Amino acid sequence: MSNAEMIETRLAESFRRDVLRGLAREHKAIPSRWLYDERGSALFEAITRIDEYYPTRTEIGILTSRANELAHFVGPSAVVIEYGAGAAFKTEILLDALSAPRLYLGIDIAASFLAQTAERLRLRYPEMRVDSLVADFTKRVDLPAEVPAQRRVGFFPGSTIGNLDDRESAAFLSAMYKHVGHGGAALVGIDLIKALDVLLPAYDDAEGVTAEFNRNLLVRINRELGGTFDVESFRHEARWNERVSAVEMHLVSTREQSVLVGANTFAFAKGETIHSESSRKYTVADFSESIARAGWCAEQIWTDERQHYAIIGMRAS
Repeated sequence: MSNAEMIETRLAESFRRDVLRGLAREHKAIPSRWLYDERGSALFEAITRIDEYYPTRTEIGILTSRANELAHFVGPSAVVIEYGAGAAFKTEILLDALSAPRLYLGIDIAASFLAQTAERLRLRYPEMRVDSLVADFTKRVDLPAEVPAQRRVGFFPGSTIGNLDDRESAAFLSAMYKHVGHGGAALVGIDLIKALDVLLPAYDDAEGVTAEFNRNLLVRINRELGGTFDVESFRHEARWNERVSAVEMHLVSTREQSVLVGANTFAFAKGETIHSESSRKYTVADFSESIARAGWCAEQIWTDERQHYAIIGMRAS
C-alpha cells in the first residue's frame, strides 16, 4: 500500500469513528472538517461567491490592498505552508506579492480537490516548487523532510481557525509554531464580532447554497458509511451562540425518525439536531491573548474599513 493510500485509509477510518461517536452523543455533533469532501469543497467555493458571504471578499480586499505590506512581513524566499488549502485562490494573491517564494505546501483533507489545486499552482508558478499533503491539520501532521527548514510561514486564511474549539485551536497553534520554528511567521485570518444581521445571513443564504453544503454531510455518510439518512427530512439552520461568540450550523430533523449507519441505529426526535459546524468570531484583543499562550506574538494587524475582518501577522517568539 502506498503512503497516499495509507493516508486515505486512515482518514476514512477517522471519518467513520467521528460519525459514530458524534451521533451517539446526547447532543449529536460531527466535526466540521468532514463537510469537505470533493462535493463539499466545491460547494464551499460557491458559498464564497454569494452576496451574503462577506468573509471571503473582505479578506481578498485586505490581501489585495495590503499585498506589499504582507510581502514585507513574510520576507523573501519564503516557504509557504497553507492549512486547509482548498482551491487556494486567495493564496495566489499572496504568492504574486512575495519575492521569489521557494516552495508552497498545501495541506488539505480533500485529496482530489487538493491535487487539482496543486496542479493549477504548478502551471501558474513554474519557478516555485509546489507540494501537497493529504492530511487532517487538526491532528498531528509531520511535514515532509524535503521542506526547507528556513523562512517558513504558515498561511491560514478564511477564518477557518474559528471552526476549531478551544482545545483544537490551542493544539493547532502549537503545531504551527513547531512547523515554522522559532522566528518563523504566520498569517491567520479571523472574522470579527459584528451585528447579527450581517453574521447570520452569511451562514444561511437566500439561494440555499449553504443549506446544500450542510446537508451534503448526510449525503457523504450515506455514500461512504452505508447510511440511510433521508436528506430532505433534515433542514439547515444557522444559530448565534452568545456564550462562545460563534455562529453554529445545525441539521434539524423535521420528524421523528431512525437512521442506520452501517450496523448502528440512531434515533432522532422531531427538532433534534446534528451540530455540524461552529464559526467563532473574535476581537483582536481576545485572539492576541489566545495565540500568546502558544508562543506567538501578534506583530501586525490588517483590517478592512468596517472592521469586519482581520488578518493577523504572527511571529513565533
